[in-house]
Amino acid sequence: MPASATKPLRVAVLADSDTRWKWGTLTANRIAPRDIRLDGLLLRGRATPTPRQLGEVGVTADSLREVTAVEFLRTMREESYDVLVLALVGGGVQAMLHGLKRIWEDRPRRPVVVTGYVGVVYEKLADGLLLRHGADLVLANSRQDADRFRAVYDGVGADASSVTEVALPFLGGAAYEGEHEGRGPCTVVFAAQPSVPDTRRDRTYLLERLVRHARRHPEREVLLKLRSRPGEHTTHIEELPYQKLAQRQDLPPNFRLVYGHMGEVLDRTDLLVTVSSTAALESLHRRIPTAVLTDLGIREALGNHHFVGSGCLASWDQLDDGHRPEPDEEWLARQGVAADGGYATAFDTARARIAALLDRPGGLPPITPYYTPVTAPGYLPGVLARHHLGPDGTPLPGAPAADREPGPVRRIVRRTARGAYRHGVQRVAPVIRRMGEL
Repeated sequence: MPASATKPLRVAVLADSDTRWKWGTLTANRIAPRDIRLDGLLLRGRATPTPRQLGEVGVTADSLREVTAVEFLRTMREESYDVLVLALVGGGVQAMLHGLKRIWEDRPRRPVVVTGYVGVVYEKLADGLLLRHGADLVLANSRQDADRFRAVYDGVGADASSVTEVALPFLGGAAYEGEHEGRGPCTVVFAAQPSVPDTRRDRTYLLERLVRHARRHPEREVLLKLRSRPGEHTTHIEELPYQKLAQRQDLPPNFRLVYGHMGEVLDRTDLLVTVSSTAALESLHRRIPTAVLTDLGIREALGNHHFVGSGCLASWDQLDDGHRPEPDEEWLARQGVAADGGYATAFDTARARIAALLDRPGGLPPITPYYTPVTAPGYLPGVLARHHLGPDGTPLPGAPAADREPGPVRRIVRRTARGAYRHGVQRVAPVIRRMGEL
């Protein structure tokens, strides 16, 4: 056996938020055909995770640093990796694919490029998929997603061979055994989302119903599970944090706001309630009773339409009266939840495909995205420009790049700028929006 087949694979993960960092690193470990050395790269932007967020995610890398798009491309040109995972929004993936195509055009060998989605794909299906086209593997978290992804690519005449069915990489934990004596009070957890719903009225309504449930059931522990603290950003912008809305409520003693790793919260959960969070799939995987709320309607804008047929749709009135949804087994199977034990083999196909691509004689062909200056001349240049790349994938003049670690003054300026942006999103923007509605 050649030495190259036994040494660890060099894997890089480029992520733009805390949730995508979690998805990218866990995915890298699950799809790698053998042991890996993992280098983490955080794309600088509005959602770059803080040290606290990185610690809460609970995954580590052999190295970790923050980079601009230009710095990332320079690293990919100068370093030799076996696998690259792009854990970014669709536009970021497309920009990096074009940049990588440019810098690797004269290299005999390049890494296997992998991308995918952090959770439930309930909006912008065609847009997001076509922006990810060009990667060697586009991961689908379920059989249903794999079928939909291939249909989109086939429908526009794009190569669909990259679509690879896997499962969400962060499913796991002990199976729910039910409420029992000695385990403590029944615990109801509401998994909040940064941008769903997005109006003050709807978010206040959900908070009030959660508080009302706590008052109606003083024997229960009712937890509001939050993704981030005020001033931090995740994948989506949160204009109206529940923490601030809760300051106006008279909260009962059995109601608490909690942070931390979702898996640890689920360890003590007897009922998980959400609008459409991916946490529902984590909960269902562990057989924890799970409710997807219908109080605000079943609407595409909320994402809860994804759970039609799941058996999990319910209202707060029903939950207040003791209802516990029963999930549909066929629906679970199509969603990659694999509560029946099939999760252990969910990543076998991806591992085999990567192993075959790594062993391909003569290396891999050039990256070929569907979007080009010919197929999307009015769209692609704008996508690339947001990451300071020209239409051919080369850095634009003046593109931000750092050759050294920023000094203390630069770090302070950067933190101040981010703080100002977040203040604008969470304080100024809602005020302006309300004024516009007068």
